[in-house]
Amino acid sequence: MRAYLPATTGVLRTLLDSGSTGPAPLTAFAVTPALREWYVDDDAESLEYAAMSEAARASLRLIDADESAARRRVVVAVDIPDANVAVRDDLDRGVVQLTEAVPLTAVASVHVDAADAADTVAVAAAAMLAADLGDVGSQERVDDAEGFELSWYATQEIEHLLGTL
Repeated sequence: MRAYLPATTGVLRTLLDSGSTGPAPLTAFAVTPALREWYVDDDAESLEYAAMSEAARASLRLIDADESAARRRVVVAVDIPDANVAVRDDLDRGVVQLTEAVPLTAVASVHVDAADAADTVAVAAAAMLAADLGDVGSQERVDDAEGFELSWYATQEIEHLLGTL
């Protein structure tokens, strides 16, 4: 199963240095029954994009909690055996828990905001908790960050990417 793991630049560094990220369980996002029901389009690519977008939103929460992380949303796309994935649509649409640490060899790609998104992402990360609690102004700041597309990186580009952040 393809899953999208919300991350930070610190998580990427750990993944690269140790060869895995964890420990399990890890919360990620994937195309689940609830996501399929919520998302009107049944196109597989559109559903994957929706799952990745949910992971990018979750990355804002991680950035807010990690002062040392670059103010860029990070999503790690991973291919995990179905046996290592527990669907948790009871938590929110598209949520899955990965029951094993994720090895670097399972990473399909990494998606990260470009430099021009950093200021907007910083504001959105700081507003995320209030947005989760229903504050309309904070939600607008989160929506502003979601207006930026994440850039795609191959696994062999992670080291160089981290050197530029």
